[in-house]
Amino acid sequence: MASTTHIIGNLSSWLHPIQPNNSRRCFFKPCTFPIFKLKATNFAGTVRAFSTAFIDTKPADEIVVEKGVSTNKNVLACPICYEPLTLIGDSSLSIDSTSTSKLQCKTCKKTYIGNKTHVDLRAASGLKEYADPMPPATELFRLPLVSFLYERGWRQNFALGGFPGKEKEFELAKGYLKPVLGGNIIDASCGSGLFSRLFAKSGLFSMVVALDYSENMLQQCYEFVEKEENFPKEKLTLVRADISRLPFVSSSIDAVHAGAAIHCWPSPSSAVAEISRVLRPGGVLVATTFILDGPFTFIPFFGIISQKLTQISGNRFFQSEREFEELCGACGLVGFQCIRNQRFVMFSARKPS
Repeated sequence: MASTTHIIGNLSSWLHPIQPNNSRRCFFKPCTFPIFKLKATNFAGTVRAFSTAFIDTKPADEIVVEKGVSTNKNVLACPICYEPLTLIGDSSLSIDSTSTSKLQCKTCKKTYIGNKTHVDLRAASGLKEYADPMPPATELFRLPLVSFLYERGWRQNFALGGFPGKEKEFELAKGYLKPVLGGNIIDASCGSGLFSRLFAKSGLFSMVVALDYSENMLQQCYEFVEKEENFPKEKLTLVRADISRLPFVSSSIDAVHAGAAIHCWPSPSSAVAEISRVLRPGGVLVATTFILDGPFTFIPFFGIISQKLTQISGNRFFQSEREFEELCGACGLVGFQCIRNQRFVMFSARKPS
């Protein structure tokens, strides 16, 4: 999802970091050839070194669903005690059955009721007087206007910061997700469901959960799905939840995707720790975001300034790929990889088998 970071990232995308060629932080050679050489077919990216922007792409072999991925659809859990929820009524939960669904926790005795678009699995679900205060960056995306504009111009502007576009980003993500194809996937902080819908339509996953804190973003996702003909609704479920308290059974999820989102999370470390908890052994996290480095590193006291801005807005200003590697490692994830293009970065890590 977008944030004030995007505005800075978009302006900075015109400035390539120019540093001595022997510096390991020199991500771009002094020429203007395109970083991404993508084809319409699937591809496998080979990262040449840690945190490098240079990748080789080649047509991938035919995608084969790996054995050992999860096929169990009973993965939803109580956000209070993390015990599995019992679905009352329909045999399975999907975008079509949400409005008539009831989920019950046998331990907490709490019942979660779905509405027309999604099921609310926050700890505070059902409360009218009490509400958890959220940072401005989180509340921004709960506004109906922002939710409406997200796929109608807002997200397209990410190209100014180096984002290669949804199709190419989807192909890049599939390269990292290849070991868990055929399993289930959470599209965390899904926004209006841009990638949730692509995952569902691809047929590469048995179940897709579009998860976001914004009820208006989920409403937009629902409306987009309703407008598409022959959409596989049985594969998609919309869930409202807190990224720092995921309503899923521990070690039950094959993959988590978070597109342009981690910088908006109130506590990235708590969120990644939760993702690590719900991933099964061998499960994969793939995420994209912006990085402010290059010329920004020469701004006096930039680190202190970014910390203050984070405290005020709730946006996290990442300044290097190493931050993501340390964050993943601290939360028990291994096999860190990443690629760069200007301000854009995609990184991946997995839960140890």
